[in-house]
Amino acid sequence: MTATARPDTSDLGPKPEFDGYGVAQRSEWLDIDWQQYLRSSTVHGARVNYVEMGEGPPLVFIHGLSGCWQNWLENIPHMARRHRVVALDLAGFGESELPQEEISIPGYGRFVDAFLGEIGVERAALVGNSMGGFIAAETAISHPSRVEKLVLVPAAGMIRVGNRRLAALERAARLFHPATAAVLARRERLIKRPRLRRRILYGIVRYPERIEPELVYEVASGAGKPGFMDALNAIWDYDFRERLPEIAAPTLIVWGREDRIVPVSGAYEYEQLIPGAHLEIFEDTGHLAMLERPARFNELVDTFLAS
Repeated sequence: MTATARPDTSDLGPKPEFDGYGVAQRSEWLDIDWQQYLRSSTVHGARVNYVEMGEGPPLVFIHGLSGCWQNWLENIPHMARRHRVVALDLAGFGESELPQEEISIPGYGRFVDAFLGEIGVERAALVGNSMGGFIAAETAISHPSRVEKLVLVPAAGMIRVGNRRLAALERAARLFHPATAAVLARRERLIKRPRLRRRILYGIVRYPERIEPELVYEVASGAGKPGFMDALNAIWDYDFRERLPEIAAPTLIVWGREDRIVPVSGAYEYEQLIPGAHLEIFEDTGHLAMLERPARFNELVDTFLAS
């Protein structure tokens, strides 16, 4: 990946007074040569792409449905000041190969366990968004010795199978579906048309026009990957509610009040089912709290990991 020049967004009109949504100044990740932090490993016969930065207690970021490691660009540099940070592309997403076994949530739990073993991490704090939160929680249940602490950032896993046609989920699928990849690949067009960004991200984040275009491009690079449909079906096909009380790792739950993908009711359900879990609700925030309010998110996770 390469950082792009900051585009002209004057057609958006005056920006609101900074309220913690987005970033107040130039993002740190734009000035990093990410090539020097890219790594690869082999897990269960498939090549896995990931980035690694910093030293200290291991911290692993796990992206959501059709996401990629770039979903954590606003968080990696900050957390790498105190941690060995690893952000991976799940098998079948980003630049990682499809897994040799059928995609499933338990299978991804085994994948994370094996991946950590391959890179020499005995125990780590896991931070997962959406499907990544689902997988992180599954890992904490099935491979508890690997998980030091757990952070769930609007985690999937609480949506009933009967709700398959929820409009919000269909919007998410439209964003990440392969058919959208061709549109998102036209970066020049996105630079010049903020209304298109708003339309694409409607229902995903609270204020699409306030997410920097460079970040949209990098996050959207996860669209159109081969693991999408199987992973989407895997989310529907697995219910682990009865096992959530088995989670022994200290758990922080972070949710956006206006999340239209996984409603905030899921946050309360996780809080009720995971012993001792701590819940933080971000007001005026959608499904990507770590990118919508990165300063607050980073500070919150810092405090949780240090406790």
